[in-house]
Formats: sequence, structure tokens, C-alpha cells
Amino acid sequence: MPQINFVYQGKTVDIENEKTILEAARLAGVTIESPCNGIGSCGKCKVGTSGGVVLACQHHVREDMEVIVKDYNDENKSLQILSEGSNFDYDIQPFITKRVSGSKTEVYGGGKLLGIEDGDTSSFIYGLAIDIGTTTLVTALVDLSNGKTLASESTLNPQAAYAQDVLGRIHFASKDDGLAVLYNSFIEVLVTMILALTKKAGLKREHIYELVYSGNTTMLHIATNTDPYSLGQFPYTPNLFGAEHLSAKDLHISPFGIIWLPPIISAYVGADITSGILASALNKKKGTTVFIDIGTNGEMVLAKDGRLAASSTAAGPAFEGMNISCGMRASQGAIESFSIADGVFSFGVIGYNPPWGGETPITGICGSGLLDIAGELVRTGLIGKNGRFINPGNENNATPLISRIRPHEGKNAFFVTDDIYLSQKDIRQIQLAKGAIRCGIEMLLTHFNMNAADIDSLEIAGSFGYHLNEASLLNIGLLPAAFAGKTAFVGNTSMSGATAFLLNTTFRSQMTELVKEIDVVELANDENFEKNFIKHLSF
Repeated sequence: MPQINFVYQGKTVDIENEKTILEAARLAGVTIESPCNGIGSCGKCKVGTSGGVVLACQHHVREDMEVIVKDYNDENKSLQILSEGSNFDYDIQPFITKRVSGSKTEVYGGGKLLGIEDGDTSSFIYGLAIDIGTTTLVTALVDLSNGKTLASESTLNPQAAYAQDVLGRIHFASKDDGLAVLYNSFIEVLVTMILALTKKAGLKREHIYELVYSGNTTMLHIATNTDPYSLGQFPYTPNLFGAEHLSAKDLHISPFGIIWLPPIISAYVGADITSGILASALNKKKGTTVFIDIGTNGEMVLAKDGRLAASSTAAGPAFEGMNISCGMRASQGAIESFSIADGVFSFGVIGYNPPWGGETPITGICGSGLLDIAGELVRTGLIGKNGRFINPGNENNATPLISRIRPHEGKNAFFVTDDIYLSQKDIRQIQLAKGAIRCGIEMLLTHFNMNAADIDSLEIAGSFGYHLNEASLLNIGLLPAAFAGKTAFVGNTSMSGATAFLLNTTFRSQMTELVKEIDVVELANDENFEKNFIKHLSF
């Protein structure tokens, strides 16, 4: 059997002949990102071998070899992950309480005895709020006695190495050991994060008693080791619905530790949106508000004087940069902003105070930079409404930046630098993603018999959404023109909502009842969906 040595990770594994480097890496526990789940379409699993750079998912092993894989932790160190969102004042009424009885301390959950500890431990009562994103994980260690956040940690969701979006995760989990692989990778990273949090705060993990998991429906299935297969099959029925407690035995916290899941709205509108509704008080706002979490799974809510309708659309991984030629996550070296003025462009790079001056190596384009570039090229006419670059050979198309449009692999591309570019294929991916989200917005408006001009405010949630700018979203048509000037970026409301659930138990019953009243608009079941989607592909 050939032996593979992953040089930087210091791991060696024997693999059956003709297996791929990617399969060997997964067997060895080495992370190689493969957003397309190994079909060879994303080009993100490049590794170094003695024969040169190859795609790990396509290179079949026939002999012993050394493989160079970039250190996954390097990206984690500089990744921009937002850990907070809009919040509100509330009383501290946690589910977990303690009572000293003689030489013992009784630990209660919702008034019921969970367990007994030796000595007086009444001063040590902690919980965790966890935002389980498709791409990232964010955790906060909270003192349940006073509501203070003692420490926070964030990292990439390790499952992204196996599949980038929720549909890919569902498919991967349906394979032989797929669910176990995804669940164990999550648990391993979460336990590591818990150890880091307790070390920062100087406390024992045995004094953590409750966790609140906030995430989309697929992420909660996988995080609880629940088969998500039914989420990918009509009629798309979840195997769990939230508003329940589960054991936290795998997390090595208190022996009576428990996990609480917020109520799930539907198969594709998850507990992260329930948390967002709570954090943004959507059900209490007067007028009409659109709430959108822009990401791989674009979830959205329209709130009209307390009445709510929710939907979701598969935007795909374009906004995360994962199926974009020079795309990358928001970490060191990524172009994160871009603008054109008087025929000259400038851009900002993560790790350097913009505008970029050459000191930081540019390694790619993250989601916010991607939408800025597309938006500016559309605004200045370098990209037409149909998504095509203008012809640089046409004398009628002469502009100061025309020289930046050059042939690449048989089609035009816009070169930001000599190595970093936006291709015609990339533009198509942006059109598909933005068309899906715009279609969702329009169909929620139709559900309420409203027009875009009737909207009073737009709230964009999520770590990715927080780094966007309204002008770019308007330029590419992701948002209706009537939304101009109405946008607020509310941050990681999944996390702030999870913290509120952790600290005030009354919110749990309130939101469980509210979720039952939300209209779920299933876009795929609407006869006008395909027509609306195609309509909104154009810029």
C-alpha cells in the first residue's frame, strides 16, 4: 500500500492503491478544503507534490509520496469572524440555578434538580452561547449569574473541508460514515474551543452547565448527530424541531451539562433566524422590515406590524469565495473592498490599512471585495446588464480601465492585479447567488401583497453581511432600488440571540409560540419561482 507523508502536519498514512490524496488526507485527519466534495469543479484542494501542484481530489496515489498542504490554522488566525450582533436589554433569568444545602450545592435546571456537587460552588455557574454557521463557529463563555461574557472564541467550521454548503453537507452525511465524520469534526473543534475559553477565563469546564446551539437546520442536525437526510428529500421534513434539551456528554463539561436548541422554523429556515428575530425584536417592530442573513443559505424574514413570513434560498458558496477563481475567505491578503473614481480603481486588503500600498501580499478576493468589484464594474459599464464584460476591442467601449479586461482561458476577465482577476465564470456565479436572494425578497413581498417601496427598513445580519456595503448590493441588483438608504447592518444576531436565550429562560417559551405563527414561504413550491429567478439574474 502506498504511504503518504503530509510534511507540514507531520502525519503519515497508508492508503489503498488508486485512492486520492484527498481520501488519504481525510484518513489521516489532515484538513484539505474541498467545497465541491471531491468532484474536481472548485479547484480549491490544490496541494504540492514532487510532480508539482495537483488537485488532491483528482490525483490518484500509486506510490509513496510527500504532500505539502497549507496549514489550515494559518487562515484561522487572520480570519475576520464577527462575534456580536444587535442586542437589547433584558433581565437575567437563566435556566440553570444553584442552591447551597449544607456541605453540598444543588444544581437545578428549570427548577428541577440536575445534580449535586461537593462544597459551595454557588459562585461558579456558567454557560455557552454558540453560533454554528455553515462556514464559521463562534462561541461565548457567559457568567449566568450576571450576564457578563467572560471570553469568546471563533474559528472555521471544520465541516467546510468536506462540503461547502448545506446541500453538500446533507449529501456527505448520507454516505457510509459521513455523518460521524462531520459530527466528530465539529465536537473535536468545539471541545478545543471550550478548553481555550476556560483557560482564558481561569475557570473549570466542569462549571459549564448549559449550551445554546444557534444555527441553520442542517447545522443543528449535524451538531446533534441527527441524520439530515430528510432535509434533502421532498417534503423536506426535519428530524428535530428545536425547543428541547439534549445531553452534552460528548463535550466534557459538567456531568449534568445540557444543550438547548432554539425552535426551528422550517427545514431551511433555522434556529439562527429564530435567534435573529429575538435579537432584532422583529415581532415587536411597527411598520415593515426585511431581515436577511446573506450567506451560503440566504435566509430572510419579512415583518409587517408583528406578522412574520420567512423563506430561504440556496445562494451557494459564491459569497464565501469558494467557487470563485481567485476567491477566498475574509482572511489575511484578501481584497475586501474596491471602488472606481475618475477611471482609477483602489482597493483594500485585509491585513493592511486601505488603500492597499503594496506591503501585504494579495492572495485572493473575499466576498465583500467580490461584490464591490462586480458592483463597480456594473456601475461604470464595464459589465453589461447581461453579465458580460464589454468588448475591449470595440473602439466605442474605450474607457480608462478597458486595458484591465483581458482574455483568460478563452474568455474575458477583469484583472485587479496581474495575478488576481474576476472571470466571466465568476460573474455568472455572482448572478446566480444574487438572483436567488433577490427572488426570495420579491416573493416575500408578493406574499404580503407589497412592493419594495413599501419597506421601511432592511436589516442585514451575519458576519459576511456586516462587511458589505449597500451601494454594491444595489448596483448588482441584489436589493431593489427602493431599498436605498434603508439598510442597517446588524451583525451576528444568531450569536446575540443565542446569548439572550441562555440568560433569560422566558424567551424560550415566547419564541417557541411565535415560531408556530410564522408563515413559511417555500420558493420551490411556487409556480412563479423559476420565472422570477431568471428575471433577477440580470444586473
